Amino acid sequence: MTEKQAPKAPSTAVETRTTGTLVSENGRTSIADTVVSKIAGIAAREINGVHDLGGGAARVVGSLRERIPGSRTNLSQGVAVEVGERQAAIDLDIVAEYGVSIADLAAAIRRNVIASVERMSGLEVTEVNITVHDIYLEGDADEEPSAPRVE
Repeated sequence: MTEKQAPKAPSTAVETRTTGTLVSENGRTSIADTVVSKIAGIAAREINGVHDLGGGAARVVGSLRERIPGSRTNLSQGVAVEVGERQAAIDLDIVAEYGVSIADLAAAIRRNVIASVERMSGLEVTEVNITVHDIYLEGDADEEPSAPRVE
């Protein structure tokens, strides 16, 4: 043995993954942006301390829309998403209830949105950006949330 051979890499080396829950040898599953935005909107509303989703203009349009007979609540109001083949990025605009810790609220929203989107869609959520547009005070202009809280 005059030559020293380098050890072989283990057979369990990291390989590029070409199959998964959304892409397989039998076909590809595409998930529309609206699906991910609805899942994220519902998951964000499930967290105590979230009064509503959307900035001021979006909430006004949402409240007007709800007054139209037969119309549905827009569950993706205040949610913007970018969906790729395997990943999604989510932006949320929220109104927090007065008295809650915004840092704790944001962490809870992120946990719930990531868990819900990943569980339901199979997409990896790369980021959840949250913008707090307002704080809701009880009796503030007698406004109601634009969607019922899902609990």
